[in-house]
Amino acid sequence: MSNNIWGYQPTTGYTAGTDLTGFKVEATDGSIGKVDKHSDEVDSSYLVVDTGVWIFGKHVLLPAGTVQSVDLEAHRVHVALTKDQIKNSPEFDKDKHIGDTGYHEQVGTYYQSRRQI
Repeated sequence: MSNNIWGYQPTTGYTAGTDLTGFKVEATDGSIGKVDKHSDEVDSSYLVVDTGVWIFGKHVLLPAGTVQSVDLEAHRVHVALTKDQIKNSPEFDKDKHIGDTGYHEQVGTYYQSRRQI
């Protein structure tokens, strides 16, 4: 397994160029929302997930390394995190999530220590 939290693991079933926007996102213990935005840039891949009413419309940034599998037929992304781990993640900052290496480091460190892959 790669230690790059910002890259998709080869075992996920994700193919570069696949648009995951609108896919439902499943934590290890249930549904958490849907993909609002997605990037598959090398070493900077992520999902922005709209959690809807689950945590009051909060958006969360999930590095691609947290993705366990992608089900293209069912339009679902499974992540190797619990709902609480996602709920307690660093607050999503729409202005910093692109290009701010300090913010990426903070988010990456949080998830690196929690992923269950």
